[in-house]
Amino acid sequence: MRFNAECWKRRLAVLVIVTNWLTGCATVGFEADGAGVCPPVVAYDAGFQARAADELLLLPDESVVVEMMGDYAVMREQARECAS
Repeated sequence: MRFNAECWKRRLAVLVIVTNWLTGCATVGFEADGAGVCPPVVAYDAGFQARAADELLLLPDESVVVEMMGDYAVMREQARECAS
């Protein structure tokens, strides 16, 4: 099998072009001054929060839902800090 440098160069050029396109897509969602757009934080009333807390207490400690809710609380706090 013979090495074809021309074919290799063409593949490399295509890879570079595609990488540039994908990099351009990554900047979508950022404002002109470079600050990222913060996601909205949904407000829950006290009754809804109490009901959610009661339902979480019914789950076993090793429940993945309990772990996911902890992660969700961290993400909500990060979104609040981002917005302020």
